[in-house]
Amino acid sequence: MRERQQLDDGIKAIGGLGQALEDNIGLIELGEEEGDSGVVAEAEAAIRSLSGEIKARQIETLLSGEADANDTYLEVHAGAGGTESQDWASMLMRMYTRWAERRGFKVELLEIHDGEEAGIKSATLLVKGHNAYGWLKTESGVHRLVRISPYDSNARRHTSFASVWVYPVIDDTIDIAVSEADVRIDTYRASGAGGQHVNTTDSAVRITHLATGIVVACQQERSQHKNRATAWSMLRARLYELELQKREEKANAEAASKTDIGWGHQIRSYVLQPYQLVKDLRTGVESTSPQDVLDGDLDSFMEASLSQRIEGGAGQPIADID
Repeated sequence: MRERQQLDDGIKAIGGLGQALEDNIGLIELGEEEGDSGVVAEAEAAIRSLSGEIKARQIETLLSGEADANDTYLEVHAGAGGTESQDWASMLMRMYTRWAERRGFKVELLEIHDGEEAGIKSATLLVKGHNAYGWLKTESGVHRLVRISPYDSNARRHTSFASVWVYPVIDDTIDIAVSEADVRIDTYRASGAGGQHVNTTDSAVRITHLATGIVVACQQERSQHKNRATAWSMLRARLYELELQKREEKANAEAASKTDIGWGHQIRSYVLQPYQLVKDLRTGVESTSPQDVLDGDLDSFMEASLSQRIEGGAGQPIADID
């Protein structure tokens, strides 16, 4: 019923756009016949105003995958390089949190490991909202930062790497069977803020799936039982995402970019020095305002990568109507 409602809403919206366009074209013709430039200008302005809604509908067509409408998990991991990479991982976590908040999504921090001096070694976020996974799924990969290091007394330029991994939350209608014999479960003391209880009990839970090597962890709750349940949900979600990936590879090998994700495969570079530029290496989309991007202005990059992934085209952002 939910899928039927979404399809019905989409059809009605497109029909409404078509009718509005037709009506305004009729007004332009009438205004030209009667020599009324005011009517013509008003109708032309109305047509231009339709471009924003048309663009939104175009983007929605890119978010039609099996799990695109779901909530999503997002993991950030610092690369080699100590404090520099850990600080960069923290910046990425903030960037995606700000992006999600801009869209009205809810963000929960499920697990975090702080760096020794600054930043984070890793973190797992839960992003809740309609199409959260669909928007974020092409963000998986390695992100590179080039800047003058705030931790270098000689003010030298440093290059840092961090990886992002995105996988969907699965609902109760999807049954992913995993036996306890197929995993290794470890408990440990949570890190970070949380009071005396966090520091004195082994409430955090880590589950390793032996066959695939997938590792998930949760330390959000004080209760080990609740963390274990969340970790199991995360593991099932990762296994489901792996199955989706296999299906996508089979259906369209060229579009299955996630098979190339690894520490040697960068998807985006963020250069703060000696010039200001963020460039997506898959689509060629650029921004000369890195601070805006780091504050969550990511939609143009996501739109382009979604377009490239689904349509196999150049991946440029959807253009406004002239």
